[in-house]
Amino acid sequence: MRFSSFTYLVGQGLHNLRANRLMTFASMGVLTVCMLLIGCAYLLGVNIDAMVEYIGDQNETIVYMREDATEDQIAAADAAIRNTEHVVGVTYVSPQEVLSIYDGMLEDYIDLEAAFSSDNPFLPNYRVVMDSPDNIPAVSTQLEQIDGVDKVRAPIELSSTFMSLQQAITYACYAVVAVLAIVSIVVINNTIKITVFNRRKEIGIMKLVGATNGFIRFPFFVEGVTSGLIAAAISSGVVCGAYYALTVWYAENPSNLSQLLGGQLVPLIDVWYYLVGGFVLLGFVLCGIGTATSIRKHLNV
Repeated sequence: MRFSSFTYLVGQGLHNLRANRLMTFASMGVLTVCMLLIGCAYLLGVNIDAMVEYIGDQNETIVYMREDATEDQIAAADAAIRNTEHVVGVTYVSPQEVLSIYDGMLEDYIDLEAAFSSDNPFLPNYRVVMDSPDNIPAVSTQLEQIDGVDKVRAPIELSSTFMSLQQAITYACYAVVAVLAIVSIVVINNTIKITVFNRRKEIGIMKLVGATNGFIRFPFFVEGVTSGLIAAAISSGVVCGAYYALTVWYAENPSNLSQLLGGQLVPLIDVWYYLVGGFVLLGFVLCGIGTATSIRKHLNV
């Protein structure tokens, strides 16, 4: 195709946007609403998934040292624990620190430090944090084999519950996104068919005067891509702007629940490119290719 023909067809496609404003606005409006719903469902799923993962990561595995463990055994165990694969955080808590913690929790009822001033019953221990809850069972088994370790208390059942909950929520949200995407495809396809049907006489006249199928399709393709990209831009601006405002409000208005769930939403900088890329792809595929293929039966003149 010559450049002059290309620019002419692009111009015709943009002209058709203005000439058929009503149907253009209708298709753009439907697509924009569908994109907004998909974007909201995606952001909801991402944040719920992150919150469940955050709660699951707060579960600490406690490694108790034997009461008769020597300083050398404790030092060797410290190095072994820190060098264990999947361990990302280790905090040593001495018997006196354990006593102080429980004394603070029960200060309204009893003075534990005074009661156990001469005979501290607590064992030295390590608070171990792992990179993922699903690694807790295997790592706990490794920690039990370290010399000087008395026992390991790991939230295995709780971590399994969090993993199952996280997977269920993730699948549910992605299923919602998939359903909305299918609904969008059906609605947009029908809208495009109506648009093309209203212009069937124009297509027939172009075909009768000798225009090729590609020559006829291209302006419709340009028209569809342009309206799809405009809808994607509008959706991206609305969803990203609203989500950014929500993250700022959420951070500035902390509550007990928000602190429990991590204190913040997933930052916009971590998800905006998925949103924008998805909207652009959806707009291009649905409107551009959808418009070009919907005129197929009207080309048989």
